[in-house]
Amino acid sequence: MSSRAATALSAGAGLLLIGLTAGSLAAGTRDHNPATVFWAVAASWAVFGCAMPLLREVPARLALRLVVGVGVALQVVAALWLPRTSSDVYRYAWDGHVSNSGIDPYAHPPSAPQLDGIRLSWLFPPGQPPLINRPDATTIYPPVSQLWFRLIDALTPDSWGIRPFQVAAALVAVLGTLLLVRILRLAGRDPRWVALWAWCPLIVLESGNNAHVDGLAAVLTVAAIALVVRRRHLLGGLVLGAAIGVKLIPGIVVPSLLRRRPWVVLPAAAGLVALAYVPHVVSVGRSVIGYLPAYLGEEGYDNGDRFALLHRVMPQSWTPFVAVAIALVTAVLVHLRGDRELPWVGAVTLVGVALLISTPTYPWYALLLVGLAVAAARPEWLVVCAAGYLPYLGGWTGWSGGVLQQLGYGTALVVVLVVTVRRRRSGAEQPAAEPGAHEGAGHGLRRVAPGR
Repeated sequence: MSSRAATALSAGAGLLLIGLTAGSLAAGTRDHNPATVFWAVAASWAVFGCAMPLLREVPARLALRLVVGVGVALQVVAALWLPRTSSDVYRYAWDGHVSNSGIDPYAHPPSAPQLDGIRLSWLFPPGQPPLINRPDATTIYPPVSQLWFRLIDALTPDSWGIRPFQVAAALVAVLGTLLLVRILRLAGRDPRWVALWAWCPLIVLESGNNAHVDGLAAVLTVAAIALVVRRRHLLGGLVLGAAIGVKLIPGIVVPSLLRRRPWVVLPAAAGLVALAYVPHVVSVGRSVIGYLPAYLGEEGYDNGDRFALLHRVMPQSWTPFVAVAIALVTAVLVHLRGDRELPWVGAVTLVGVALLISTPTYPWYALLLVGLAVAAARPEWLVVCAAGYLPYLGGWTGWSGGVLQQLGYGTALVVVLVVTVRRRRSGAEQPAAEPGAHEGAGHGLRRVAPGR
């Protein structure tokens, strides 16, 4: 295919993604036209998968401009609609408002009478249910995320509603694009592969539209690993601690960094998390844990009901113990056999395996996996990211969510295993420098030849 044809087709794919994003958001919600939403999102993933090979044939500089431009446009379009498939961001807005009103967000649930004097009419519309989900439960979000909510609330008037949180999440996604471009160039790889992040339907829907704080945690985690790779261990540890303080999931990557001055990285990360928790512990004591234990029970992680793939092959009562065993074995193998100079592959493996074990029905939990997959040159893990939409949105249509969960994550597991085996047989174990990579790249990061 000529570069001109590839450019035209890639631009067309980008425009089609923008159209499908707008279509999926305009189509409806859980209560209105749910099947249309599901199929529009499914089509977005299909176009996304087809666009990636086309971009390889586009001249590098032009392709990068196209990728970044379309990525920004996707976030703008996503932010034009109010959140469509999740109401979590309304809790963010409430937590920030409560904090800025001088009340600890872990002290009371939104429905508590102690908070009657600070209620916002747009969050608690008169005569209607509040927009906040689980209004009788205290917040589940860690203290650094609370600082994020508080910052956005402080910088914007209450009359702006939820939009500032969507705009902030969209900006974080764009910053993630620029960060990954920098990482790819320093590693001597083709920066065009940042399209796996910038055009990914998960990043678009769960950042610009649903404004999930998981996107901030993902960008901070990728930045932390990049800093550690660049031998800025103390700063990398602090940024990793900030990521964990936003959402606990980034803690999964820790074993991949244990061979990179752990006596610096780990105390820095743990110290920042502890420092963030101290004011809340002093204020509310054990209540700082919030709704987390009840949430894990509600989602079926305590009795093994949530582990869909494990549940398929063994008694339900075994699954929590087997899940922990698999996670521990994976962590040990990554620590012992991972490349200390390139922890990306170990990090993406840890997070990907955790998602395959836990099989969450909330797709935004996989936002971190997208960033790691790009940095590690492991695009096969994006199938795991897509798998979460099958039970989540498919369940809206009345189909069996449990069957869809097993189908989605089961397919993803097969894809990851097949690609991994083929890669091992080909001898290309680590990310290689791509054709057309940034000239003069390196800057302290070593290139890795195929077969190393």
